[in-house]
Amino acid sequence: MTGVSEGSWFLAVDSGGSGLRAVVGTAERGPLARRESHEPVRTGERGIDPDHFMARLVPLVRALTAEAGAVPLTTVVVGATGLASLGDGLRAELPGALAREWGVRTVALAADAVTAYVGALGPRPGAVIAGGTGLIAIGTDLTGWRRADGWGHLLGDCGGGAWIGRAGLEAALRAHDGREGGSAGLLACAEEVFGPVAGLPGALYPRSDRPAVLASFAPRVAACADEDPVAGGILHAAARHMADSAAAVCPSGGEPYIALTGGLFKLGDPLLSPLDGELERRLPHARRVPAEGDPLHGSVRIAAELSTASLTLPSDGTMLSVTTRPGD
Repeated sequence: MTGVSEGSWFLAVDSGGSGLRAVVGTAERGPLARRESHEPVRTGERGIDPDHFMARLVPLVRALTAEAGAVPLTTVVVGATGLASLGDGLRAELPGALAREWGVRTVALAADAVTAYVGALGPRPGAVIAGGTGLIAIGTDLTGWRRADGWGHLLGDCGGGAWIGRAGLEAALRAHDGREGGSAGLLACAEEVFGPVAGLPGALYPRSDRPAVLASFAPRVAACADEDPVAGGILHAAARHMADSAAAVCPSGGEPYIALTGGLFKLGDPLLSPLDGELERRLPHARRVPAEGDPLHGSVRIAAELSTASLTLPSDGTMLSVTTRPGD
């Protein structure tokens, strides 16, 4: 890799519920090698486990450097699900561990909402709705970060995949009982997927993957929305919740940008059409743009900007923290 300065090599990581994705590259040439691990990092009493994180990361980096060559890593950016509330151990121990392992001098730890934002919009003021199993909105005016929702399927994530799926299953159970607000169409879908709905609570409540199971029903709700007013109403309610969260974090002045990112929006027009209307109503001053990339792309962007000392995004103690160690 001739012509690449020694100080410009970075490692960018996206850590989430499906495992780790990692990239090495340079600010000049961008990503040069990529690897994935499908084992998620454990969480425990101290939150995200820094020892397990390193145990998963080291083999990935060895594979990456075998592909890209012996590269001197000086900058690492980690975007991690749960970092804001479960990242104390990672923030305390990871910079030192990375310095010992590879001599890394600069480490940025970012909540996955931040890397989702940067991947979608880059260093521009605005708001991003990140929708998957859960739902969070994040915004910045480039002086600080604001987040709304992302509180998990029991306390929030309103409008997310688990929320839509749960609402669809509730409508199915209402139809089963003969209560108002039920949907015969969603009842038929629920029994096709899960079997007799009378057994659904016993099958669902003990599962550790309840949010994902609930979210798996969201596409059925979307498929029924055109013909079923109850299903359509659920998606309109989800759109209102998303717009509420976006309005809570979007800068009120200027012409901020707004983008959507995440697998939830693959539900298509049954969700996007009411969401477009709600965003236009709630945020008429915001400019809708397509997301440029995903959270890993966001980690790469932050890493490249750190490598060239051009990062303009705001730092704080939980959403985005940067640690720099002095050189030898």
